[in-house]
Amino acid sequence: MFRSLWRYRHFIISSIRGDLKGRFVRSRLGGLWFILHPLAQAVIFSIVLSEVLNARLPDTDSPAAYPIYLLSGMAAWTLFSEILTRSMTVFIEQAPVMKKIAFPRLCLPIIVGGTALINQVLLLVALFVIFIFLGHMPGRTLILLPIGIILIAAIGFGLGVILGVMNVFIRDVAQVMTIVLQLWYWLTPIVYPANVLPEKYRIILNLNPITPLVALYQDALLFNRWPSPESLIAPAALGLLSMTFAIVFFRRASPELIDVL
Repeated sequence: MFRSLWRYRHFIISSIRGDLKGRFVRSRLGGLWFILHPLAQAVIFSIVLSEVLNARLPDTDSPAAYPIYLLSGMAAWTLFSEILTRSMTVFIEQAPVMKKIAFPRLCLPIIVGGTALINQVLLLVALFVIFIFLGHMPGRTLILLPIGIILIAAIGFGLGVILGVMNVFIRDVAQVMTIVLQLWYWLTPIVYPANVLPEKYRIILNLNPITPLVALYQDALLFNRWPSPESLIAPAALGLLSMTFAIVFFRRASPELIDVL
């Protein structure tokens, strides 16, 4: 299977390029919308929470700290949610192509992941520009971002492929996950700091595998501090296990995908 994917690497690359171009055909701003959508959401949250509700981060007096904290967390969540949600529906959306063209079906979620990674890079570039205007420059901990990107992409890809295959057979999966993702977002310390939650709810954050990865983004982009290596063990294990199970599960179910579609 991996040899097949390697043989179709040019198909994957061209499909990623075509996906990026095709999503905003006839759009004047084109690929800028990849950046503007999450930025607009983050700016709205920043204005409402920091200016209207006077939200502030503890242990810091910088007026720009909360918007930077929020933008950093939003960047991590955007990568995870994009890979997961698009992978859940990619087999159904590309059913006509799968029926007409012979190619490794696993190329489809890989194309989704490749597109999401490019979007993430563009978004981070936009964030750096915003940070400059806010008078904030990340430090050496910026080198931690690739680790966070890899772990987030691994978890999103693994869960996305598993749920994408299940969604072919049970179409309610995508509908249920839409609700689950909304709840998951608010159970991740993106809008609020983790230490503001009552002690009895901390266990929820500890069980959330995205929490340390969002914290890694926030540590790298705002606090300029190194995360605890122990905090990354669970996300790394989940990423490895989910990708392994996704590949095995996909291989078992792939002969029936076309028939069901």
